[in-house]
Parts: sequence; structure tokens; C-alpha cells
Amino acid sequence: MSRFSRHVDGAVLVAAFHATGGHYDWHRHGQHQLAWAATGVLTVSTHERTWVLPPARALWIPAGVPHITDADRHTTLHSIYFAASRGPAADEPMPVAIGDLARELMLHLGRTGLAPDARCRAEDVLLDQLTPVPVTTITVPMPRDPRALDVARAVIDDPAADTTLEVWARRTGAGERTLARLFAAETGMPFGRWRTHVRLRAALPLLAEGLPVATAARRVGYTTPSAFVATFRKVVGTTPGAYFTSG
Repeated sequence: MSRFSRHVDGAVLVAAFHATGGHYDWHRHGQHQLAWAATGVLTVSTHERTWVLPPARALWIPAGVPHITDADRHTTLHSIYFAASRGPAADEPMPVAIGDLARELMLHLGRTGLAPDARCRAEDVLLDQLTPVPVTTITVPMPRDPRALDVARAVIDDPAADTTLEVWARRTGAGERTLARLFAAETGMPFGRWRTHVRLRAALPLLAEGLPVATAARRVGYTTPSAFVATFRKVVGTTPGAYFTSG
């Protein structure tokens, strides 16, 4: 089911989608977009980064930025579009905290039948509430070489596996040093760090669904929750618990 309403001058479109999961392939908008999942988990990817967003966060996507949007099952997605002259000055997507007031404003704007003046006032207050969240995104750049790309795809399919580069070298026919060089040159990070990013990114939807840290950590390859939390904090800049609470 979907619900739409449009500002009288066409500058703002509000859409609330209720789905059991959905994928929106590469696209861009002529307006700024504020994307937020009231329930569930929203994942937005550009060519450089990926953001996994629980209800405590939204993503400000500047006009013209190509991106992919994925909504997990039981996700309620709200997208509000603002004219290019409004909102934060940003060249790339920016995660923002969604506190109680911002949440209520997003839900309010998702209703049909709002008078244009009332909608405009609510939008102004919402824009004032958009506070950037100072955390690092978990990037998983993909190598281009077919041998390294095969390894990368296999790791993403099974992030908990501890297969070494030595084993991957035998399976792909490429030397261990060759694979190590390809990952460093084409992803910008050594294979071990790259796999760490894969594991952390794979853990985010699990944590957002409410799984205990120990369970999520085990599913992505960590033997202890403490090791997972320490790595998460080192890479992202905050703990898993803080990541999934509003600022």
C-alpha cells in the first residue's frame, strides 16, 4: 500500500510506503530527499557509500545524487522531497538524527489533507530539527579484477566464513600476493580490513531488527561480542547501541 500527497506548488512530495521489502534501483531526484523508515530498516547506497538506517536516523539526499534504496521486510518508508533551494547545504548524502519531534513531524507530513500553509510550517520546523550524525559510514568498495571480484562476492555471500587469501588463491588460480595486491589497489584497503567492513555492514540489518549483539556478532563471524563491539566502535566511531538510538 502507498500513500501520496503533494504540496500545492509541487515543490514537496510526501510518500509513505508499506511493503514487505522493496528495491529501488539506481535513480536520482531533481529535489532534495529526506528518506526515513518509521519501522524496519532502510538501506541507501551511492557509488561510494552505504547507509543502513534504523528509525532513529534518516538520510538527507541532495538533489541529483544517484542512489539505490532497499527496504527490508516490515519497513514503512517515508520520503519527503524539498526544493533545491531549501534544507541543509550538502554535496553528498548526510545521515541525520530523528528524535521525538522530528519523528512526529515526519508522520504528520505523511498524512493526507494537510492545508498548504500548515504543511509548509511543519516542513520548516522539521528542517530545523535535522542534526547531522557524526559517524563514519561502512564502505565496501568492490575490486574490478575478475579474480578478486569473485572472492569479494563470495565473502559478501558468507561474511562469517574465515577463508584465508591462501585458500582463495588456490580456488581462483591467482597467487596469494596477487589477490592481496588487487584488494589493496582496487578497494583502497587490505583484504582483512575489507572483510571487516563486509562483516560490520552485514551486522547492521540484524541489529536493526532487534537481534542481540552476541547473536549478530556470531552470524557475521565474531566469536565474542566484545571483539565485535570493539571493532564496530573503531570503524564506525560509536558503539552498536549508540548507533541505533537517536541523538
